[in-house]
Amino acid sequence: MKEFRLDELEAERAAHDGAYLQFLRERNMSVGLYALDAGQLDPQQPHKEDEVYFVVSGRASITVGMETTRVGRGSVVYVPAGVPHKFHHITEDLRVMVVFSPPES
Repeated sequence: MKEFRLDELEAERAAHDGAYLQFLRERNMSVGLYALDAGQLDPQQPHKEDEVYFVVSGRASITVGMETTRVGRGSVVYVPAGVPHKFHHITEDLRVMVVFSPPES
């Protein structure tokens, strides 16, 4: 079994001065913590893997392909591989758990 605490993951991510911390990598998936602060721009590009976002905290909008929705704590968003997507209009610091399948390359 592997067990993680979000507060510890956030501290580790912040200590490495990065927006993303991958904390689990297995044969069929990887999981990470993604952080964008209020007002920040999301630099990500489409990925080769399917993704699931689980919003741990914060508020923003996300556009996936041509669809846009508001997200907040508890929101879950699926993004198919290769589809352009970005968080934007981030009004509260955003912390998102990201699941990639297969593992992010």
